[in-house]
Amino acid sequence: MPVPDADELVADALAAVRGTDVRQAERHLDRLMVGTGAADGGTAVDAALARRLVRGLGQLWRRGWQPVDVHRIALRRLDARAARLVRDALAAQRREQAEPVPDWWDDQLRALAAAGRDDRQNLLATWTAEEGLDRVDALRAAVDVLALVESLPPVAVLRPPPGSTGTALPRAAGTARSGSPMLDRVRALLAKAESTTFPAEAEALTGKAQELIARHSIDEALLAASTERGDLPSGVRLGVESPYAGAKALLVQEVAAANRCEAVWSDDLGFTTVLGWPADLVAVELLYTSLLVQATAAMLRGRAERRPGSGRRTKVWDESFLNAFALRIGERLRAATDAATEEAGQTATGSDRLLPVLAARGEAVRERLETLFPGVTRHRLSVRDAEGWSSGTSAADRASLDVGAGRKPRQVPGRP
Repeated sequence: MPVPDADELVADALAAVRGTDVRQAERHLDRLMVGTGAADGGTAVDAALARRLVRGLGQLWRRGWQPVDVHRIALRRLDARAARLVRDALAAQRREQAEPVPDWWDDQLRALAAAGRDDRQNLLATWTAEEGLDRVDALRAAVDVLALVESLPPVAVLRPPPGSTGTALPRAAGTARSGSPMLDRVRALLAKAESTTFPAEAEALTGKAQELIARHSIDEALLAASTERGDLPSGVRLGVESPYAGAKALLVQEVAAANRCEAVWSDDLGFTTVLGWPADLVAVELLYTSLLVQATAAMLRGRAERRPGSGRRTKVWDESFLNAFALRIGERLRAATDAATEEAGQTATGSDRLLPVLAARGEAVRERLETLFPGVTRHRLSVRDAEGWSSGTSAADRASLDVGAGRKPRQVPGRP
């Protein structure tokens, strides 16, 4: 009988995993265990799996995916072990990636600790040993990862992928992590807000951070209008995982709106896409990360303050709390942005130019939204627990900031 080819064995196992016949899938997994029958049959199977996984990752980049996106969805749909295999495969794929590769791409790999782990030849063996797996479990997990990678749908292309025209542009959205005194001040304020046990102090510090961000955004807008800079509206994806993914998506939207960005929630993929200008996107990511910590802490404090024997389900109460928190925080952030804009508009430099510049930039972001998400839909909020809603509003309203008149609950954009 002819010796089975390692690539064919992998293809057959992958097809079986995608099907509904569990016994068939196990039979093909057994064939992977046996390998090609040659002395190095197991090594050949490992090499074929690694080769196809690395190739599959490379094909995702022109379909809009980025390294952090693939790692996130592997963690979401599979487990941490599978996500670590993805991380190692990403490092191996980077070595084979066509140039040019933008700085932000390598920043993502470093953040995933994927830098330097690029030995594709021993990818499966190294990962198996580090995870302490036996061979059958390792092969099963590797085939599951491969099936996931090859099944991912196209998503919006937010930035030119490696090897394409436009890749070699200067550092863009969401990647300015250091070197800015303003961002360092914002991070310091938000760190204090996260660490304090006094809600009024936390929200006052967050309000101050938003003021700094808004002023910086205005300066960036005026500078871009006066020079021939190549900045364009871009985007970042922020993870919004269960529990309470909808409330987290609402928080992203509120932070985005306060910073002149647009947000679209992709519930099935576990992230929200934020579109805007580079400096504004950095601000949204910083604020959302901090406010999620603050909201969670406030929710836990609120649970402890609930009336004994209220009879309300904790999950429904939590969700109402977080929705109310997000909406009220959004009002406060927008108030800080409006105040900074009004102050800048009263200066000699900004009086004649600021509003037209901001209007033009806002229109560019909306056009980008319509181009990337032409079929976006909206979902209405429903208040399922009045006590949780009231508590969440109070938690976000204890600071002595002037937020102005109340606003109606906003709708949350989502994918069709």
